[in-house]
Amino acid sequence: MAYETLNIKTPKPVLTWAGHPLAHHETQMAKNVASLPFVFKHVALMPDVHLGKGALVGSVIATKDAVIPAAVGVDIGCGMAAVKIPFQAGQIDGKLKKIRNDIEAAIPVGPTSNSDIEKPVTNWQGWRDYKHLHDGVQRLSDRALAQMGSLGGGNHFIELCLDTEDNVWLMLHSGSRHIGNKLAQCHISTAKELHKLSEQKLPDLDLAYFVAGTPDFEAYWHDLQWAQNYARFNRDVMMARFKRIVEKHVAGGKPTKPLLSVNCHHNYAEKEVHFDEEVYVTRKGAVRARTEDYGIIPGSMGAKSYIVKGKGNIHSYCSCSHGAGRKMSRTKAKKNFTVEDLIAQTEGIECRKDEHVLDEIPGAYKSIEAVMSQQQDLVEIVATLKQVVCVKG
Repeated sequence: MAYETLNIKTPKPVLTWAGHPLAHHETQMAKNVASLPFVFKHVALMPDVHLGKGALVGSVIATKDAVIPAAVGVDIGCGMAAVKIPFQAGQIDGKLKKIRNDIEAAIPVGPTSNSDIEKPVTNWQGWRDYKHLHDGVQRLSDRALAQMGSLGGGNHFIELCLDTEDNVWLMLHSGSRHIGNKLAQCHISTAKELHKLSEQKLPDLDLAYFVAGTPDFEAYWHDLQWAQNYARFNRDVMMARFKRIVEKHVAGGKPTKPLLSVNCHHNYAEKEVHFDEEVYVTRKGAVRARTEDYGIIPGSMGAKSYIVKGKGNIHSYCSCSHGAGRKMSRTKAKKNFTVEDLIAQTEGIECRKDEHVLDEIPGAYKSIEAVMSQQQDLVEIVATLKQVVCVKG
């Protein structure tokens, strides 16, 4: 599947890999972004594209001299980590329940925090820069410390998986927790206030932006990079705990050397070079997929996930999808499905099967196989995974 160009009249075109027509509100959101004066070349929409705030989830937005805080979103640095370890399926037989119990005991989920702080967490070099973050988060340093190495809620998860050759993989999905959310909110609020004071018109206030070279831009960019680093290290901390748990049950606690490790953001912004120009690239629900990049594209709980390697497609700004994408809101999922449906759709998986995770039922998500079929020009599949344990936030 190659991209198509949306049939809309905008200063910059919108290229889409969705493979299906966008709904009215989705099209309008794409038009709003493509109409901004600082958008570079074109906007790219990934196969899992769906409604977001300000910009579509599944958008790749390259900009010249400006960044839109709400396009990055409030879960700064949200992303995935996966590790292939030298164990086989037979070695975890009969141990899944115990592994799940140990994960839930070792890694806080939902809004909870760690009661004990590990040395690697207290030694994280990012704490040295905390005093330079936005004034609005200065009182949150203790919470940020305690939440480092915690999962969060919503669609965040930890999974023990097997690939098609019965190799064991560890995989998790999380971001920058409460501190990242608050930093985003502070800067989004500032951007909106600045816009209200200006005479410029925007199609949507959630597209309020900062201009490069201004103090507000520099403050946001600094805090954004800090939160992205926090998110990446947060995944590293959880993955280290997860790995030790599996090693305890399989290898008597003996450490093993990972065969492959991947840690990638899918809600973030970076300065990159595309079409021989330096631009700011915002990936709102998209993964970087240069030829040297490994990425992770998860399905829902109960569906397959994929480890991929990028093909460096210049038209997608070297990007690919970040997952299956929701086809149903959380509220609608709770109305349309029952706990019995959840039990049926997660058969054979060691996981929670209650009303509190009903909004994450596989039926609320698009087909991950269909999403993958739309991006054969963006990535190649390295491994196909299926979870046997799933811990939800």
